[in-house]
Amino acid sequence: MHLVSTAAGPLGGDHLDLTLDVAPLTSLSVFSVASTLALPGRSLLTVTARVGSGASLRYSPEPIVLADGCDLRVQVRLELAPDAALFWREELVFGRHGEPSGRCHTRFDATVGGVPLLRQELVIGDPATHDSPAVFGSARCAGSTLLAGDLPRERHLAEGCAVLPLAGPGTLVSALAPDTVELRRRLEWGERLADKTLP
Repeated sequence: MHLVSTAAGPLGGDHLDLTLDVAPLTSLSVFSVASTLALPGRSLLTVTARVGSGASLRYSPEPIVLADGCDLRVQVRLELAPDAALFWREELVFGRHGEPSGRCHTRFDATVGGVPLLRQELVIGDPATHDSPAVFGSARCAGSTLLAGDLPRERHLAEGCAVLPLAGPGTLVSALAPDTVELRRRLEWGERLADKTLP
């Protein structure tokens, strides 16, 4: 399935809500035809997904670009059956070319069989911390991929990328990069290490 936007957005005041139900023993892949441009003003994007027994979900849209002046909140809620498989990639770009980043606050909650797998929050564009060398440094993009299922439990570190097994049945790949091409390259490197079946 490909998500299609008819215009740039979300704009201030928009509330976009996407709910995905993957039935047992089925599979669903979700992509987008282009990047999402978060425009000035406060907006909310909520994604809820439930993945049934023996089912698999791949969610891999193009990046969200945080235009200067945006104040975007992203909430992701995932409920996975114990034997479900998941590939969930998110990418954020800190502003359009030549402009500072807008603000974004993401909250990610994933459970497997009702047990927490990952609870994570990320704030981008906060004037108090965004430009600190200890936070994003010179990076202009951030991304992560959550892989859930029966995976090798191996930890890997490289420049701008970390592959970290979780306490439950999953692995988190996190990356920072100066541009979207390098961000995707780093995430794909980590994804292949986390799941040997990926091309």
